[in-house]
Amino acid sequence: MTHITRATAAVGALLAAAGLLAAGPARAASHDSLPGSWLYLTVTRGDARSSDSSGTLLLCDPPQGHARAAAACAELAAADGHIDRIPAAHVFCTMIYAPVTVHARGQWNNRPVEFQETYTSACVMRARTGSVFSLEEG
Repeated sequence: MTHITRATAAVGALLAAAGLLAAGPARAASHDSLPGSWLYLTVTRGDARSSDSSGTLLLCDPPQGHARAAAACAELAAADGHIDRIPAAHVFCTMIYAPVTVHARGQWNNRPVEFQETYTSACVMRARTGSVFSLEEG
């Protein structure tokens, strides 16, 4: 089973446990039953056809989901959930082309969030998105 398949199953289990998925007719969930700030994050290394992907669910109340969840939630809070508004770090990255595509889908303070971007390398990705897509230890 791939990382994405496991992560997708985990998201489904979490949403089902929270009562957000139900069999039968669609019904509107009350705002009280929705988690306030969460994002499903994926990182794909290589070109668009690559299967080298990893993903996780980031929860921010309390911070959990990956190795740097507390830092990621703090950075997102400072940017009001807008990943593209996280201040860029002043770092020097090698000019080796090793593309990384990131995707975030979820909600921040009950507002939908959808973000996707391809960066020239993991170094540039970290410089532009802080801890948000730092899914592995290190």
